[in-house]
Amino acid sequence: MKLFYFILILSCSSFSHAQEEIVLEPKLENIAWISGNWKGEAFGGKTEENWSLPSGDSMMAVFKLINDDKVSFYEIEIIRQLENTLVLQLKHFSNDLKGWETKDETIDFPLIKITSTKAIFEGMTFEKINDNEMNVYVDIKDKKGKVETVKFNYKK
Repeated sequence: MKLFYFILILSCSSFSHAQEEIVLEPKLENIAWISGNWKGEAFGGKTEENWSLPSGDSMMAVFKLINDDKVSFYEIEIIRQLENTLVLQLKHFSNDLKGWETKDETIDFPLIKITSTKAIFEGMTFEKINDNEMNVYVDIKDKKGKVETVKFNYKK
């Protein structure tokens, strides 16, 4: 009977270790699954985000939000290799391409870690659901400084 409990405890312990996600190297090829044409809904409208495959030590994307059949705003985004890590950077533009940030300003999201199904940056997380679906969680600060995490569910 003691042997039975020992085996049971050992197998449960092994199972829980197998469940832990392995942290991958901070390399673009480990997040290539982000690439593609993604569509979803957020902020009361339709969203579209197009990510390139990794090349030239970077991935690039364009994003747009459409409300009432009109573009509300655009974003240009990059994820680039920076020394031994990755950083996601973006800039916002009104529907007439006037920039929100100053000329030399970007909004930066340093990498925290990568797993087989997640790319976790400070303030933004990409989560692979399957080859044709992902969630993007973005921390957005309101005028009072309160942070709200907004979920974007995308499908190819």
